Amino acid sequence: MLLDSTLREGEQTPGVVFSEEWRVRIAKALSDMGVHMIEVGDPNVAPDIRRAIAKIIGMKGNGEIASEVVVHSRMVKADIENAASLGPDRIAVFYGVSDIHLAHKHRKSREEALAIVAEHVEFARSLGVKVRFTAEDATRADPNYLVEVVKTAHEAGADRVSIADTVGVLDPFRARDLFRLVKSSVGGLGLDVHAHNDLGMAVANSLAAVDGGADVVHVTVNGLGERTGITPLQAFAVAYYYHRGVRLVRLEELPRITALVENASGITVMPTFPVVGENAFTHKAGVHQAGVLANPATYEPLPPEVVGRERDFSLDKYSGRRAIQHRLERLGIPLGPDELEAVVGEVKSLNVRRLRDEDLLEIVERVTGRALRARVNRHIESYIWIRVADNVYTTSVARRVGAIRGVVEVSEITGEYDIVARASVDTAEELNRVIEEIRGVKGVVSTLTNIVLKELPAQDASWHNQYKRLPPAHH
Repeated sequence: MLLDSTLREGEQTPGVVFSEEWRVRIAKALSDMGVHMIEVGDPNVAPDIRRAIAKIIGMKGNGEIASEVVVHSRMVKADIENAASLGPDRIAVFYGVSDIHLAHKHRKSREEALAIVAEHVEFARSLGVKVRFTAEDATRADPNYLVEVVKTAHEAGADRVSIADTVGVLDPFRARDLFRLVKSSVGGLGLDVHAHNDLGMAVANSLAAVDGGADVVHVTVNGLGERTGITPLQAFAVAYYYHRGVRLVRLEELPRITALVENASGITVMPTFPVVGENAFTHKAGVHQAGVLANPATYEPLPPEVVGRERDFSLDKYSGRRAIQHRLERLGIPLGPDELEAVVGEVKSLNVRRLRDEDLLEIVERVTGRALRARVNRHIESYIWIRVADNVYTTSVARRVGAIRGVVEVSEITGEYDIVARASVDTAEELNRVIEEIRGVKGVVSTLTNIVLKELPAQDASWHNQYKRLPPAHH
């Protein structure tokens, strides 16, 4: 099973703060895609978090959310009582169990820590709610002492224990062995793995922990979390599907939840991010493109449609004959062998990052003498109004638009359109290029372009003052 902690661990990402509305929307989206448990945060942190948690628990009560709702709390009885008063399915309490945490954070001995764990887990359970205990920094603790801690929490009433790799130092071999040890030492207990990604092994460690006996994996959308985050939902869910053949969530919904959390968090995923990054199913090298055109399985672990994506080819000097021919055929332009060879030669002579369809058509025109592109009038300045899809983070689109050559200013706006870009180019052909590049940005739904015919100077202050003194119109 998956426990998504975007609303708790994810909000601990530096610079990320979710509004009440976003918290509710994210929880609903996670439930809709089939996430088993949602860790919705600690109600003791701030009043708005408590209000959002109460709304989410209310939605669980009326059937809008199906996932188990887990509320976080420190091992402080007043905090636990406050969390339990909201009526969650489960309370998760935590305590550092490594010697470094005991000595420098808690200033407690091992024996004292065991007593604290027993007392607070028992107290939480007495409030009539299921309890999960998280052994913080468990992977740097003495393994034998960790087993003592887990036994103590279980005997006090916790039906689940989370083994936290708090600073992300596990490797998959140690992860599997550690979970096997805990699982074999304490029967009848559910085990969670909470893997941080400091060394880039969170997904691998989580898979290994499952091999060792974990039955719940903690994830966040886009891998958000403290420092370098924790196991990304998208990567783990698809890796588990690939290796085990089990769909833990609705995989086709992954792009939508990615965009939703990008929008809510203000943090966009890298183009190279697994599964949902812009490049995940885009092929560049000619050998790769030819292989994919012959059989997509040559360079794809699974069909992009499985995860709600589409296949694409990036055309530039690395592209081969087959990919260029494929793109031209898609555009309805057949070429003879000699013409195609000449076009390929032209493409390979260019040192550009990526050729658009318009660029390719221009090359074909130059090589063949055909007139393929629409001819447009020449102008200099324009305003381009851009509408963005509802599930796409507007700022990420604005940033990509701002990087297009010829765009001199970009603003996010209210109203029917989401972004306005000002373009300054020498010719209308260049303007057409700018518009086509904007339309090619992921998430752009439509554009409207206004050509600047005449610019008027700003009115001076005296005119403005006179205008303000005009009497109101009478009807």
